[in-house]
Amino acid sequence: MSGVSMNRTDLKNAVAEKAGLTGTDADKAVAAVIDSIAEALVAGDKVTIPGFGTFETRHRAARQGRNPQTGESMEIAASTSAAFKPGSDLKRRLSDA
Repeated sequence: MSGVSMNRTDLKNAVAEKAGLTGTDADKAVAAVIDSIAEALVAGDKVTIPGFGTFETRHRAARQGRNPQTGESMEIAASTSAAFKPGSDLKRRLSDA
């Protein structure tokens, strides 16, 4: 799928085809993987998939920013977000593409 965005249905269909699963079973598998990663991140854990990469949370401290419409200074609240760091095998595959 070069240059095209893959959505959840596309992912489910690809998993079904590659793993020889029914669409329903593939959808359950995709949902289970996504839920498991999300639950681990909420708990503050890292999820490492060797060769693919690492999912982790990153904390951003509160900081001063500017409202782009008015130019007024404003406080941006601290936040936590999910981050992904690709593994060496994935990096190599991407650079070979």
